[in-house]
Amino acid sequence: MAFWIATLAGWCGAYLLGSIPTAYLAGRMYGLDIRERGSKSVGATNALRVLGKAPALVVLLVDVLKGAAAIVLVRWLCSQLFAHPLFGAPPTLDEQVWTPWAVGVAGLAALLGHSRSVWLKFSGGKSVATGLGVVLALSWPVALGALALFGAVTAVSRRVSLGSISAALAATLLILGLEHPTPYRLLVVAGAAYVIVRHRENIRRLIAGTEPRIGQSLGR
Repeated sequence: MAFWIATLAGWCGAYLLGSIPTAYLAGRMYGLDIRERGSKSVGATNALRVLGKAPALVVLLVDVLKGAAAIVLVRWLCSQLFAHPLFGAPPTLDEQVWTPWAVGVAGLAALLGHSRSVWLKFSGGKSVATGLGVVLALSWPVALGALALFGAVTAVSRRVSLGSISAALAATLLILGLEHPTPYRLLVVAGAAYVIVRHRENIRRLIAGTEPRIGQSLGR
């Protein structure tokens, strides 16, 4: 029983890490509610639009770190659960098999935490930066490949949303094309799909040709 309670606590910890509302807290430092400005999204892109480059960079880095931290936390927890008999790990449960699945759940919990933060009445951002942190902790080649495409598409189109969607698709192709445990592949595919769904309004504006470019207000 202790094993499963500790595992559930680890997943809750991953969710809580993901749920830290970095952009919201940054906005409060400037005396405003970022949910009432710009796109009203609680993420690095809206922080850039509303707060400027330096605060947005801090938001971006913290959001990436909290995604990576969620993976590191649960991976470490799994090693402790199997190392100490006190936790009573089921004898039929293999650590090498279980850990990737536990880590996969943690990654999804972190993504959900960012987009459905308990501190913001279960609202939040689009989980792009947090997702990058999750993938970075799972497979740095996949993360860097997705980041490279994000940078290229964003630089050419001047639209962060298009870069984010492209990065999600790239991460999916890379995780499937390279050798990775099945739970990691499922996590990245599901996470990428979730990020794209979170961009559905942006996709509608991209199709309509009304999606704002970097530095352009939403009303233009």
